Amino acid sequence: MTISEMKQRKQEMGYSYALISERSGVPISTIQKIFHGETVSPRYETLQALEKALKESVDAQPALVRETPLRYRADSDGPEDEKYPRQGSYTIEDYYALPDDQRVELIDGVFYDMASPVSLHQLIAGEVYRQIANYILDNGGSCTVFIAPLDVQLDCDNRTMVQPDVMILCDDEKNTNKNIYGAPDFILEVISPSTKRKDCFLKLQKYMDAGVREYWILDPYKEKLMIYFFEEDAFPLICGLDKPIPVRIYHGELAIDPKHIMGYIARSRE
Repeated sequence: MTISEMKQRKQEMGYSYALISERSGVPISTIQKIFHGETVSPRYETLQALEKALKESVDAQPALVRETPLRYRADSDGPEDEKYPRQGSYTIEDYYALPDDQRVELIDGVFYDMASPVSLHQLIAGEVYRQIANYILDNGGSCTVFIAPLDVQLDCDNRTMVQPDVMILCDDEKNTNKNIYGAPDFILEVISPSTKRKDCFLKLQKYMDAGVREYWILDPYKEKLMIYFFEEDAFPLICGLDKPIPVRIYHGELAIDPKHIMGYIARSRE
């Protein structure tokens, strides 16, 4: 695997430098210098370690944030084994106690790591947001569209807080100005191989159970979109990105034109 291929693999999988370093044993600074071209002739053993780390299946990627108990509820007066809750028992209080630079989602008491999205991910989410926002503004709609990062206390409890890529909210009372308290009407997630399992299975069930009306899962690497419109029985609808795609909560009056999305995907492969 060449360095160029390694960089492409890193982008496709959504891996952070920290994750590659953890898997390979190569220091983050060394990886950055190699990928940025500062190190012209890396050691063969280093390249082998990086290639092995990048070739590992997505199933081998840790899905959960490593527990660092001193960051969570260290002020507890209880017994030592009760001071630091284990995965499955974290709460909104623990979520807000995290460092500002640590992005996670909390789902049913479990922390899931959120690596910084790659530029393709951001461009696609931004384009969908732009088209929805323009439609709402042009038509004087009462709903509001949001783009990540924005906390959504999906189940209105203290065990789940997610950050969908794009969402539409039609009940303004759910907007607390700090977060969204309850289920949005529409959610889009742009997936990568490293987030596919969470978005396609775990979040799908959570969104459906919480009362989300429509859920889009966009896979830019396969150029496919899965649409779950929970108000109808026939789902998912799987379509390509070759023609405008109607948003069903707007009865098809709003359709997302994928032209620019396909342009971003094409440029990412150059």
